[in-house]
Amino acid sequence: MGHPPLGAKRGILALILFVLRESTIMFILPPQAVGLLVLGLVAGVLSGMFGIGGGVVIVPILTTFFGFALQSAIGTSLGALLMPVAILAVIEYYRAGKLKIAVAAPVAAGLVVGGWIGAQIAFGLPVNTLRVLYGFFLLFASWRFAEPRKWIAELRGGRLPAAPAEPSRGVSLWVLLALGFGAGIISGLFGVGGGIVIVPALVGLLRFDQKEAVATSLGALLLPVGLPAVITYYNNNAFDIATAVVVAVGLVFGAFGGARITLSLPSTTVKRLYGVFLLLVGLRFIFGG
Repeated sequence: MGHPPLGAKRGILALILFVLRESTIMFILPPQAVGLLVLGLVAGVLSGMFGIGGGVVIVPILTTFFGFALQSAIGTSLGALLMPVAILAVIEYYRAGKLKIAVAAPVAAGLVVGGWIGAQIAFGLPVNTLRVLYGFFLLFASWRFAEPRKWIAELRGGRLPAAPAEPSRGVSLWVLLALGFGAGIISGLFGVGGGIVIVPALVGLLRFDQKEAVATSLGALLLPVGLPAVITYYNNNAFDIATAVVVAVGLVFGAFGGARITLSLPSTTVKRLYGVFLLLVGLRFIFGG
């Protein structure tokens, strides 16, 4: 598998140095900056592995360890995801032939409108209600991905699940726009990229292979589709620009590493790892207070 050209690496290094310098100017203390970079790296790895934006990690960590209010954490997460943080991961998936641009483009268009509506809804809900809704949403997604009944059957010596069928190449444009719209509402509500809706829908409804779904989701999220939602959070004083920038730096390289990991694993393994991951995060939001 190829690596990014030398010129691209130098450009990215220059961007990192610039961002770190600007973050210091914005009075982020060095220990906190290191913590935020690590957060971005971890979220980026999960993003590259599972086709998500990384907000399902960023939001709970910001609220738990950095003292952010939930709405501020959501707005800041969306701001970090606004930048093309998955660019290296998308390039890696594209080179592997997994990215479906014709699917990603209309999904991205739907994300723009849905994200704005989701942000409007978020500011009309009590914080505790928002938190519990988020937790149950993640538990549902976890069940769909982990497929516990199939897992138990395999452990008991049952038949392995059949290989996924080839995805339909004639998916309706309106279906893809609706998928993006629905994912955008979830994104604007909960500060996630939308991949936790896009990936399950592509796999479960449109019969995409897991790796194709992950790649296509990241492709749709590469554009600044969350801009209307970020503006809404910014106007409500729920967006920390400095934090978003530092987290985004970690996301870039973490996502590249996550993509390399996923391309080396069986699709079923990736799905089940994702399901366990969502289960843990969902329980944290429901019972974590």
